[in-house]
Amino acid sequence: MSLLTLPSNREEGWRWSDLSALPQLSEREPTGRVPTDLPWIACEREGPRLLFVDGRLDETRSRLGPVEIGPVDVTASDHPLARLAGRSGWRLRLGLDHAPHGLVQIVHVSTGAADHLAAQIELDVDAQASICETFIGEGWANRLTGIRLFKGSRLMLSRRLLGASGFISQVDHAQVGQGASLVVASLAAGGTDTRLDGHYALDGEAAYAEASSALLARGRQRHDANVVVRHAMPSGVSRQVWRSVADDRAACSVAARVEVARHAQKTDGEQSLKGLLLARSATINAKPELEIFADDVKCAHGATVGELDRNALFYLGSRGVSPDEARALLTRAFVADALDRIGEEEVKAAFYADVETWFAGR
Repeated sequence: MSLLTLPSNREEGWRWSDLSALPQLSEREPTGRVPTDLPWIACEREGPRLLFVDGRLDETRSRLGPVEIGPVDVTASDHPLARLAGRSGWRLRLGLDHAPHGLVQIVHVSTGAADHLAAQIELDVDAQASICETFIGEGWANRLTGIRLFKGSRLMLSRRLLGASGFISQVDHAQVGQGASLVVASLAAGGTDTRLDGHYALDGEAAYAEASSALLARGRQRHDANVVVRHAMPSGVSRQVWRSVADDRAACSVAARVEVARHAQKTDGEQSLKGLLLARSATINAKPELEIFADDVKCAHGATVGELDRNALFYLGSRGVSPDEARALLTRAFVADALDRIGEEEVKAAFYADVETWFAGR
C-alpha cells in the first residue's frame, strides 16, 4: 500500500485535479532508458546544458557552466507535492550585472516511475538569465523551483511539457525585487496530466511578473493550474495570459489570483483566461480572482470559453482551406497570445513546432 499522502478534490484548491495515478507511479521502478535524440534547441549562443534522468544529473551529457549541483536553499513549502521535492538539485546564482553566455537548457527525462527535484535561481542586481526546461518520457516528474530576483534583474523561464504519459507537477515560489522582471511561459503539449502552481511575490517597487501558458489537452487528459500574484509594493505590474484548448473528453482548469496589499498603490494587474472547446464533450474551467485593498490601482480580469468561430471557418473554407487545416489555423492563432511572450526567438520557434506536432497527432 502506498504511503503517499495527497490532497482531496474536496479541497477548493484541488477540486479540478486528478491525482489518482500518483500512488501507483510512486511505487514503480524506473527503466533508465533515455532516448537517443534529445529535444535540445539549436541556438546561436549555446549556453549550459543539463540532462536529468529520473531526477539525477547525467554528467556525461551535461555542460554545467555557472550552474551548480547540490543542496539548494528553497523556501519551505507546505504544498503537498512541492514538499516531496527535497532540498537537493540544481542552482543558478548570478552576481552583479552578470549574464550567462547563451540560453540555459535543462532536459528532464522520466523513465516510468516518480522522480523529485528542487531548483534555486538567484539573480543579483541587474543580472540576466534565460532558461528553458523541457520534460519528456513517462512517469511522474515533480519539481519545486525557488526564485529570487534582486533590483533590476531579469529572468525569462520557459517550460515545454512534452511527456508521453504520466504526470508533471511544477511549483514555483518567486520573490521579485525592485524594478526586477520575471516572465514564466509554459506549453503543455504532450500526453501527461499536469498540475502547475505559481506563487509570485512582487516585493520591490515597480517589479514586474508575467505568467503565460498554453494548455493543450485531448483524450482524457487533465491540465490544472493555480497561480497567485501578490503585489506588496507600489507601482508593480503583472500580467497573466492563459490559453486552454480541450478536445475529446479532456479538461483544462485555471485558477488565477491577483492580490494587492493596502500600501501597493499604482498597481497595474491584468488577467486574461480564455478557453477553446474543440469538442462539446470537453471541459474548460476558468476562475480569475482579484483581491484589492489599495484604492489607486488599475486591475482587470476576463474569462471566456467558446468554440471556433463558424464564420471564420466558413471564410477559410471558401478560400479553399480544408476543414481540418482551418481549425488548426484558428487554434494556433488562439494560443499565440501566450507563446508570443517568449523572448528567445529560437525557443519561441521550438514552442510553435511543438504545437504543430500536437495538431499533427490529432
